[in-house]
Amino acid sequence: MLDWLTSAFDWPWLLLALPLPWLLRRLLPAVADSGVALRIPFLDEIATAIASGPRHSSRPPLLAWLVWSLLVLAAMRPVSLGEPTAPPTTGRDLLLAVDVSGSMAAEDMQIGRRAVSRLTAVKAVVGDFLERRVGDRLGLLLFGQRAYLVTPLTLDREAVKAQLLDSQVGIAGRETAIGDAIGLAVKRLRERPQEQRVLILLTDGVNTAGALEPGRAAELARAENVRVYTIGMGSDRSGGLFGMAFSSNSAEIDEAGLKAIARETGGRYFRARDTGELAGIYAEMDRLEPALLDAEPLRPRHELFVWPLAAAFLLAIAGLLFSVSGRRSPNALDVGQVTP
Repeated sequence: MLDWLTSAFDWPWLLLALPLPWLLRRLLPAVADSGVALRIPFLDEIATAIASGPRHSSRPPLLAWLVWSLLVLAAMRPVSLGEPTAPPTTGRDLLLAVDVSGSMAAEDMQIGRRAVSRLTAVKAVVGDFLERRVGDRLGLLLFGQRAYLVTPLTLDREAVKAQLLDSQVGIAGRETAIGDAIGLAVKRLRERPQEQRVLILLTDGVNTAGALEPGRAAELARAENVRVYTIGMGSDRSGGLFGMAFSSNSAEIDEAGLKAIARETGGRYFRARDTGELAGIYAEMDRLEPALLDAEPLRPRHELFVWPLAAAFLLAIAGLLFSVSGRRSPNALDVGQVTP
């Protein structure tokens, strides 16, 4: 019985208020009629109507108790629970670390045959990647000479996307602090479940700033079970002059160091020379094995208090009409008896 009350009502303890009118009538002294400051005529008429005639003397008190019981029932907040539904059980905690150093302004990427900067290409591809991460917690970390957590882990994909689109080259300094970016990511991910700690780090350069060396940062990531997927961003060609492309030195990307970081932490290294390859890399990220979340089944709730509340209101109106008609009916009966 107790289990049913707690499951069917939000506030089952309000059932104790059911005998409250009876207790007040029994315990409180009667109020002497010494005059009132405010007199409401129709209340006196209702009281007179209730007292008149033996046929109607028992019904109004019973109706009043019924109205009070319905009000108590409504105050207990009855609810109806639907069938349990399982929430999405797949999801990961993905922290995106995006390089915004000065070299990300190089216009060696193309979108629709139009030359764009590396950061612009990242915004286009990663923005689409974020749209597909339904059920994942996402965070955004920007790094240049320093590393900053712009968006903590959240289910609000639009907020993460908006922060990425608002980012600008050089906003965190012109140099590149890869080690500090990994260290900050590890600090933010260490409180998450171990199988969900994933960092995707995108950079187009080598570590030239920061207090933490990338190798030491990778060791810290491995110790905290953070998998780091590294992406080397940059074309093998430079912008050129009058549309003519000149070869550039791709060694500006520390591919050996990025591969070592991924290998040390159990992740993978990817090379993105154009937007097509970058999109393919994030498509591969979509196929990462999902980590299960400890989510309990959800049961939809439907509030039912409005029904007993409406019934109490209608019964109160009916009782008022009944009392008034009970007062007038004897007069009509007398007139009928004296009519020949």
